[in-house]
Amino acid sequence: MPSAITRLVGVPANLNPGINSAKQATMLALLGNPRSSFDSSCREVTDPRLKALIELDSVGPFRVQGLRPAVASLKVIFAEIAAKVPDVNAGLGTAGMLCARLVRGSDNAISNHSWGTAIDLTLDGILDARGDNQVQEGLTRIAPIFNTHGWFWGAGFRTEDAMHFEASDDLIRKWHAEGKLGGPPRPAPEKLLTLGDRGPDVVTLQRLLNSLGADVAEDGVFGTGTRAAVMAFQGAHGQRPDGVVGPQTLAALHV
Repeated sequence: MPSAITRLVGVPANLNPGINSAKQATMLALLGNPRSSFDSSCREVTDPRLKALIELDSVGPFRVQGLRPAVASLKVIFAEIAAKVPDVNAGLGTAGMLCARLVRGSDNAISNHSWGTAIDLTLDGILDARGDNQVQEGLTRIAPIFNTHGWFWGAGFRTEDAMHFEASDDLIRKWHAEGKLGGPPRPAPEKLLTLGDRGPDVVTLQRLLNSLGADVAEDGVFGTGTRAAVMAFQGAHGQRPDGVVGPQTLAALHV
């Protein structure tokens, strides 16, 4: 029988205020490609630079293997959870952090688990079901703490994934600016949307494209159909049709 913290409730409104999931272009530019090929199974990270940034350590309730600054951030988060929501803390477990694979159900989106910047949580040993638009009550109570520390809650994806938390795009860029991603800090790339991205920003893009005559699924997944629609829009507006949405393309979409 479900406990109080595993009781299922509806997805709360106003998730992840001001926080966006980390974009694939950001991850590849600042952390490199974890390996040369991916499929749906967990694979080893082979990139030497990234491997040097991976560590195994305790974050309080359990041990994790992940990107060093992400592990350090989780230590702070779980200490706050232990102090503020001890009943949820007592039931916390993990289904993993580092896992070089594709996003489930995708053939082109690299999961942010591949860089060790995402974690899946269990409560009382139960993993919240993905995509049923119901979430464990305990997750709703700790999500604001993750948000405060710059982590995106996966319940905000178009396909609800409430067990999942990941370092946000801005947090990855902050670590980069602080020199925590290896090597000296250097200018971060422009914020882009590209093949493999997912989340609310992609839904907004798809709605803009459809409002201008495209016909793409507003599913929050930047797949080949969305890329084709972007390329068509770019070509029709005198832009290089590369299928990558940067400031110039966004500005044209909003005209």
